Amino acid sequence: MSRVLVPLAPGFEEIEAITVIDLLRRGGVEVIVASLDGASVTGSHAIQVTPDMGLDAALELEMDMVVLPGGLPGADNLEADSRVIELLRRMADSERFTAAICAAPKVLAAAGVLDGKRATSYPGFLDEGNTPGLRLENRPVVRDGKVITSRGAGTAMDFALALIESLKGSSKRDQVERALQRPVSS
Repeated sequence: MSRVLVPLAPGFEEIEAITVIDLLRRGGVEVIVASLDGASVTGSHAIQVTPDMGLDAALELEMDMVVLPGGLPGADNLEADSRVIELLRRMADSERFTAAICAAPKVLAAAGVLDGKRATSYPGFLDEGNTPGLRLENRPVVRDGKVITSRGAGTAMDFALALIESLKGSSKRDQVERALQRPVSS
């Protein structure tokens, strides 16, 4: 079974985090929700989430993917945490998936994961001039190899479905999407 880490920092965007967690679990993916300090985390819209564990405990586990929700100051808090930056570098070096939505692709850029990649984010959070070889695209979800990025809360479902497809294949993505009563993408 695939295992995905979703680290939550104070000020995370709730729609982005919960949509990803929920849809991945519907797709049969093991999701570990970890807070930076092990305690409950309050999102940018005052919704409190209880994590499965703290980040230090989660770092002891092997992961197939790390998914960063956006939101402010959540993305800033993820970027300021050296454990998160080091984890992203290790994931990229071992050719495992890194993914981020909204403001969080800036954390991937800070870790060097977006160098030479195509990506997207909420407008204004990525700058081609500050990331070597970055090519920004104005699409809901962009996958470049093992890096997956998305634009914001409105694209969270498309993002989560792309994550499922990357880990479990298009038939699992379609199965999850049909159960949601969304038109199946083709």
